[in-house]
Amino acid sequence: MIILNLFSGVGADIMAWERTNLPPLTKVYHSEIDPFAISVDRFLHPQVIQLGDVQNIKGADLGYVDVILGGSPCQGFSYSGKQLAFDDPRSKLFFEFVRILNELREINPKINFFLENVKMKKEFRDVITDQLGVHPIELNSALDSAQNRKRLYWASWGIMPQIDKGIMIGDILEDSDQADLVGKQGKVLLKENIDKASCLLARDYKGFGNQGQTGVRCIEVGHAEEIKGHDTIRRVYSPKGKAPTLTTMGGGNREPKVSIGAFRGRYLVDGKRQDHKMKTQGLTTQRLEVRGDSKSNTLTTVQKDNVVVEEQVRWRALTPIECERLMTMEDNSTLHGIDDKGNQKTISKTQRYKMLGNGWVVDTIAHCLKYLEGRI
Repeated sequence: MIILNLFSGVGADIMAWERTNLPPLTKVYHSEIDPFAISVDRFLHPQVIQLGDVQNIKGADLGYVDVILGGSPCQGFSYSGKQLAFDDPRSKLFFEFVRILNELREINPKINFFLENVKMKKEFRDVITDQLGVHPIELNSALDSAQNRKRLYWASWGIMPQIDKGIMIGDILEDSDQADLVGKQGKVLLKENIDKASCLLARDYKGFGNQGQTGVRCIEVGHAEEIKGHDTIRRVYSPKGKAPTLTTMGGGNREPKVSIGAFRGRYLVDGKRQDHKMKTQGLTTQRLEVRGDSKSNTLTTVQKDNVVVEEQVRWRALTPIECERLMTMEDNSTLHGIDDKGNQKTISKTQRYKMLGNGWVVDTIAHCLKYLEGRI
């Protein structure tokens, strides 16, 4: 089976194909210009023929192709962008997809095609639909992953909606089980205890912005008042959050301290508990209750600090591994690359965030591809 993927990123098409019962791939062409994405693709899929810039591809040079896929740049269409549509040079690249598809049709009139893009205004969507001759289906990758990611898919074959796999954000976090939607550079809580991450974007490498983004809870619940020294070594963190970065420590109470407590569902009115007076199903919120008697809730050792509880919630960004899990990739899929000289290199977190934000949710693409079975 021979496929061509335009704007191919790290090669999520191959990952998805391998999760189906489609015939094995005998030849794969990829077109990408991001050198970091290309290097990761080389590391993961050394068999791929890299074609470079889509504008330089000629269908006649490739010959017979069974399936052409692509996710043309979406910045001009996205509601989160300026919506310049086809006036944005990146979004004009959609017409390169159409050009190459038509050139390949002259060689294989039965070629199948698959195009992904963001939700957009109807007038923009209609242009793509008119060019391809099929209407798109809208799918949300929240059914396949822990991420809300609504996308439009145009395909030469029919695709049905997914069945919800029930994957929540807590399932993919490395060291916590709760996340929130936060804004204003990660300083303001917009929505508490979300089930799904917000859509990953290529710009997420910049950290928290003003728009709502996923923040993983890092909860400081108090200070160990009896320990002398800088404030950073007196902080006490909840076991439900992420500890601060470990330093060399070297003794002197520099190790991160964790309070002993438990999260309980409580219903408060004007700061007073009401859950012991009435039925509160659906009204309670999770609150951290720290023991005040220097005892543990279970048989563990207890640090004998005088803990004064002062809950302060901070948020951290998703890690690259967590972002890979949101895209239903294997852990550290984007960690290594192969450069132009054939040398292995480690990919920076910044570039990993970018390529993941620009990528495909593998299980959603696999879902779409499985309906191609029996057609090729």
